[in-house]
Amino acid sequence: MNRRMIAYVLGILLLCEAGLLLFPTAVALIFSENVVTSFLFSIAILVICGFILVKCKPKDTTIYARDGLIIVSLGWIVLSLFGALPFFLSGEIPHYIDAVFETVSGFTTTGSSILSNVEALSKSMLFWRSFTHWIGGMGVLVFLLAIVPLSGGSNMNLMRAESPGPSVGKLVPKMRYTARILYVIYFALTILELIALLIAKMPWFDALCISVGTAGTGGFGILNSSIGGYSIAVQWIVTIFMILFGINFNAYYLILFGQIKNAFKMEEVRVFLSVVLLAIVIITFDISNMYGSLFEAVTDSAFQVASVVSSTGFATTDFDLWPGLSKTILVLLMFMGACAGSTGGGIKVSRFVLVAKSIKKELHSYIHPKAVKQIVMDDKEVEYGTVRSVFIYFLTFATLFVVSILIIALEEKDLVTNFTSVLATMNNIGPGLSMVGPTQNFAHFSILSKWVFMFDMLAGRLELFPLLILFHPSIWHDLIVRPTRKKFRKTHL
Repeated sequence: MNRRMIAYVLGILLLCEAGLLLFPTAVALIFSENVVTSFLFSIAILVICGFILVKCKPKDTTIYARDGLIIVSLGWIVLSLFGALPFFLSGEIPHYIDAVFETVSGFTTTGSSILSNVEALSKSMLFWRSFTHWIGGMGVLVFLLAIVPLSGGSNMNLMRAESPGPSVGKLVPKMRYTARILYVIYFALTILELIALLIAKMPWFDALCISVGTAGTGGFGILNSSIGGYSIAVQWIVTIFMILFGINFNAYYLILFGQIKNAFKMEEVRVFLSVVLLAIVIITFDISNMYGSLFEAVTDSAFQVASVVSSTGFATTDFDLWPGLSKTILVLLMFMGACAGSTGGGIKVSRFVLVAKSIKKELHSYIHPKAVKQIVMDDKEVEYGTVRSVFIYFLTFATLFVVSILIIALEEKDLVTNFTSVLATMNNIGPGLSMVGPTQNFAHFSILSKWVFMFDMLAGRLELFPLLILFHPSIWHDLIVRPTRKKFRKTHL
């Protein structure tokens, strides 16, 4: 284990976060807000801690597979702990645990909140709150790879540990260029949405916050009504871009280089869009009697489906009041989530496609025992290791899901609240149903439950295992115990 390299990368991350905090600081200066000192003090703390960690650059800059997992998990935890400082120091979120909860929800693009009155926050805090979505959407380590030259081919271990989906591939031979291409696409789509919202006559500050929130599929609104207080045109623009950001970015890469036909041939993308369309149609007809016109029903249906399936979490209506069928479909979409390689959360469409293909293959083996049949996706054979990892992921997800529900159940809230609160946080959705519905929040939960939710949000965003590895005894033995023993031996010999 390369401990010095782990510390070095964490130091760079802290310095990057200090630089990113300059953006909300600028917003505070523009609006002449008195929270500027909170941002400046937070930046100072980050710079000091960052320089301490990067002071001694290691000679060996290799990042091993295990190191990548540790860097990713510790990196997200550290960024969340420090990122909560502006909320806490300003007093706008007086309790540090609540501030950390809000920040974790931001960076993991979950959108679950402990705030009952969002509009009470200053504009700079609202921007930082939404900006965390944009930072975490593509991944903080992917961002780091795009701007900082690290250790050659071992960069893949960082990207593999952070990227969503069953497998991660390179778009181009060099990992750094892959990260840059992803961020170019990410930035371009964000700017396109910003321009579209401005054309729809949305205030520039609102458009900026909503654009970065949509891009990261986060869902932090800046109004208590989320997106419901804006025009129909704005709602449809946000709907379209929530779906776009839920699509595998590899498809945009293919389109960018003229391979449009290959982009639309991607099975995951076709399944994702088909499910979205089918869900919109079913829910529209299910809720049509609640609206004055079919267009209104389609608008709300399309928005909520796009919001839930992309794990964004914006809302235009209280879907907790919808009929049982519609709510059931939304809960199922919460499980599925968006495409792998997107900024969306959830279990991912590709995993469900592979499970369906595995079931089909197993049925075929019962009918034709001697036949040899491979699982194929996008005209490529899927390796056994990938299929195995998908099933292990499902088992691990189910285990963590059950354990989380049992802990949350200690508060004796209703089953729907317990079930959907864990589902909404683990799959980075944001709102659930009942006491965590679109018009509610997570403030009423105990500190223990909030810690469980924070764990679930981080675990869901990091694909479970990078966070779970921190609970393995050998990791802490290699990080702390072994170096301490070596130091003791040197000093006493």
